[in-house]
Amino acid sequence: MAGRPSQEFNAEVVVVGSGIAGLSFALKSAKHARVLLLTKKNAAESNTNYAQGGIACVTSSEDSAELHIRDTVLAGAGLCRERVVREVIHDGPARVAELIELGVRFTERRNGKEQEPDLGKEAGHSKRRVLHAGDITGRELERALLSAVRASPRIMIREDIVAIDLVTSKKRKLSGPNRVLGLYVLDGATQRVLPIPAKVVVLATGGCGKCYLYTTNPGIATGDGVAMAYRAGVAIANMEFVQFHPTCLFHPSAPSFLISEALRGEGGVVVNAKGEDFTRKTDPRGSLAPRDIVARAIDEEMKASGAACVYLDIRSKGAVFLEKRFPAITSTLRGLGIDPALQPIPVVPAAHYQCGGVPAQLNGTTELSGLWALGEVACTGLHGANRLASNSLLEALVMAHRAAENVPAFLAKAGPVVSIPSWKEGKAHDADEMVVITHNWKEIRQLMWDYVGIARTTKRLRRAQSRLRLLLEEVQEFYWNFRVTGDLLELRNLALCAALIVESSLARKESRGLNANADYPKLRKTP
Repeated sequence: MAGRPSQEFNAEVVVVGSGIAGLSFALKSAKHARVLLLTKKNAAESNTNYAQGGIACVTSSEDSAELHIRDTVLAGAGLCRERVVREVIHDGPARVAELIELGVRFTERRNGKEQEPDLGKEAGHSKRRVLHAGDITGRELERALLSAVRASPRIMIREDIVAIDLVTSKKRKLSGPNRVLGLYVLDGATQRVLPIPAKVVVLATGGCGKCYLYTTNPGIATGDGVAMAYRAGVAIANMEFVQFHPTCLFHPSAPSFLISEALRGEGGVVVNAKGEDFTRKTDPRGSLAPRDIVARAIDEEMKASGAACVYLDIRSKGAVFLEKRFPAITSTLRGLGIDPALQPIPVVPAAHYQCGGVPAQLNGTTELSGLWALGEVACTGLHGANRLASNSLLEALVMAHRAAENVPAFLAKAGPVVSIPSWKEGKAHDADEMVVITHNWKEIRQLMWDYVGIARTTKRLRRAQSRLRLLLEEVQEFYWNFRVTGDLLELRNLALCAALIVESSLARKESRGLNANADYPKLRKTP
């Protein structure tokens, strides 16, 4: 159903997404403009909300920015942009201080008579530098940021809104350089499609973990921002680098439950059914090697042994430590009949983070004027070919801050908001075969898991490419012939992101970081 723009949707800046990037940006940019924050579920539902580990940031005298930079670049396997790495890491402490001032409660410990941050250590880090709030850091960040955003009179939050597509001056056949004019959205409450004009559209939509059958991501992670940007003509970069978290719980009642990196940082060891620490055969750092290395080692062990999972053994730390340091994880596991103090935790790798995305500067700007991208949806060069644990929240904070600082100057030059025509349905009607959407969704996720997972071959990638082309045609035909629904829009984005991952994987004829291709096992001299 078509709809006209409502007065409540009028804003100069529209933010799509309510994780740490979207909320931080909205809060800071509201000093300079009216902000509309759109989220396709409730405002607290985001990838951030599920983050367990924390924020990697240099706050200890025993650590240094240079060490953090070195660890990040090493994990990135030759593709990090060092200037970006340096700026993010040097800017980090100031951004974390702002969070604390906002009311974020990071876990502390007593050092003599004083309290200090209880810094965690995670895989790939040479020092303890991860600030955390128990093992529910993301939930604490979301709580504090969302509370502040809700209190701002200059920020409008609209829930149950699904972004459909960007509107550009080129699409409207207007003269001058191409720029964003706004976007179309589906109001879930009324099932009406609404045009929303804006001077700036900020994508803070997270990643595309739901492209895969097994993922640590929530259901909203369907690659909406990447797909929208691509359809608007923006080039997409490095989509082959999908990070698989090594330790997702292997249990039918909790298929997406993440077992935090921090457990390995505190002494947990990945072992096989015989109790063997097999990861050390691959890397001397063993379970504390970067995620790409550990995930590949687990994948190889499972395939060689035929086992359905491996195990994370942290029994050596005892019940008291686990209950204090990892209360949420320990409680959840015990509720499922697994006591981590008494038995190893069954784990498998699962799709976790999108290192590629919309190419963006650290202030969020992209090649398309008026389109900004922040957080996981963006590709700044910080992560390279593999993200260092707990660097993602740091990047989101720094990007949001710099983007907000850029708002006044951009709006001063942007000119007036341009109206957008109402959505045209044409002869579209309600779908009578919703099973098609469900089937295609399942097929894409299974196909990506089987053919475009941790270990790839050109033959499997070609098979995926061939099938995805047909699926994209089916989805597009469905999109043009039937009224849009949230499920259809997510499937449309998911199919496109899956195809982009495959195309990017085929284009990279080497094994680097998260892209491991058995047909090209060596690194190229030039990345």
